[in-house]
Amino acid sequence: MSARLLDGTAIGRAIRDELGPRLERFRARVGRPPGLGIVLAGDDPASHVYVRSKVKTGANVGLFVELVELPASTRLDELLAVVGRLNASDRHDGILVQSPLPAALGRDASRVVFDAIDPDKDVDGFHAVNAGRLVQNRPGLWPCTPAGVIQILDRSGIPIGGRHAVVIGRSDIVGKPMALMLLHRDATVTICHSKTPDLAAVARSGDILVAATGRAAMVTRPFVKPGAVVIDVGTNRVSDVETARRIVGPDSPRLASLAKSGSILVGDVHPEVAGVASALTPVPGGVGPLTIAMLMSNTILAAERRVGLQT
Repeated sequence: MSARLLDGTAIGRAIRDELGPRLERFRARVGRPPGLGIVLAGDDPASHVYVRSKVKTGANVGLFVELVELPASTRLDELLAVVGRLNASDRHDGILVQSPLPAALGRDASRVVFDAIDPDKDVDGFHAVNAGRLVQNRPGLWPCTPAGVIQILDRSGIPIGGRHAVVIGRSDIVGKPMALMLLHRDATVTICHSKTPDLAAVARSGDILVAATGRAAMVTRPFVKPGAVVIDVGTNRVSDVETARRIVGPDSPRLASLAKSGSILVGDVHPEVAGVASALTPVPGGVGPLTIAMLMSNTILAAERRVGLQT
């Protein structure tokens, strides 16, 4: 068996193309494009890469995007003042504060900042109000990565209802909302994590397996039921040559990229899983493009709701 690779890049492009008519309808009604405010605090290299991609994609879609960059020395009250300005702005329909925040802001800074964002502009879907709406399956702004996973499954013709879905990971950003979205689509859902006894056996019971562990190549063949659909949410930078060789194989052309750039991106799922799964999302090119596509979709949805084009 060789798993079918689920092309997140193509699916993300299709979603962005579908947003065009909605954006033009909004522009015709309001006289401006939907606006997205992105706040980037600190100097985390990965965050800068992710934010550049979000800014570029937003501009290509046709959004107005404002990037507010703050130094790592920014105080929490200064960051909250920026969020307050964006909350009050009629030019900004969506707000995103890139995480992780600088450690100097404190352990609870992310929660404080996310709680300060107007829930109707919370395009990341992290506010407690939007989390509550998701729990009750009410209309809201839902987290982009798990929403993107649902799009991958739907647009790849993979049924969800009546199947057993296993989610490895319990974060507020991916694991918990992913489990809820699958439950709302009539899957029977098991959510597990590093403290789950015999984790591989639990994972192996899933018809759909979503890996969101944050550990490079942790999910190997013993974790996967033959014929299962495996969704790899992981984005892990690997710079050690021997580790990379063990993951991608000694003959992989990706090793040339490692030698050139100093690191490669790998998922939470080992490539060997392709020999047992029926379908698999690659890294890169799987879930990642959908996260950004759903951010664009959430921004337009938030804008539409602000002017009464959506309920």
